[in-house]
Amino acid sequence: MVKIRLRRMGAKKAPFYRVVVADSRYPRDGRFIEELGTYNPCVSPAEIKIDAERAKEWIATGAQPTDTVRALLKKVDVL
Repeated sequence: MVKIRLRRMGAKKAPFYRVVVADSRYPRDGRFIEELGTYNPCVSPAEIKIDAERAKEWIATGAQPTDTVRALLKKVDVL
């Protein structure tokens, strides 16, 4: 199953995430199919940059966003 999920980057205690499309069997920070954007919760307000067109295409082809990514996509009006 293909999922749209967060891939953790950044330093210890200073997370930075990439929104990626990955097979659900791959590890969280492992191999992925495509990068859709970034999410930085450490700045105020949190910075969200997502390629809306590509995200819509992936969802149309059956990729399932995780709960956290679903909330982010709602904030940027993709869902």
